[in-house]
Amino acid sequence: MAFYETVFIARPDLSPAQVEALATQFTDIVTQGGGEVAKTEFSGLRTLAYKINKSKKGHYVLFSLSSPSDAVKEMERNMRLNEDVMRYLTISVDALDSEPSALMQSRHTRPERRSDDRFETDKDDSQGDDE
Repeated sequence: MAFYETVFIARPDLSPAQVEALATQFTDIVTQGGGEVAKTEFSGLRTLAYKINKSKKGHYVLFSLSSPSDAVKEMERNMRLNEDVMRYLTISVDALDSEPSALMQSRHTRPERRSDDRFETDKDDSQGDDE
């Protein structure tokens, strides 16, 4: 079986429970096709880079799949037909990553802001102290 990562963006007017139900529906399609969903990440309601269907936000969901290509094609077909899915993307990967995605890691490790809106750095501000 091949390894895939799929991200889909659901409409912003859906509740988190509806997004989870949608993700469960796509997970069931993959498992019925003989595949396995190794990881599911809900990134929540996030701002889009550009408007999609007049929406500025969307619910992001990431799947890590170990599946035959036919099951992935069937899941994509259902995503295309579902009106709640605004966009989706599936890529083939060499191996599944068990770590949280870069998006989830960045949510937990944001740099601290100083009172003057500059980022706090670990560098010493002294410059040119050559001895």
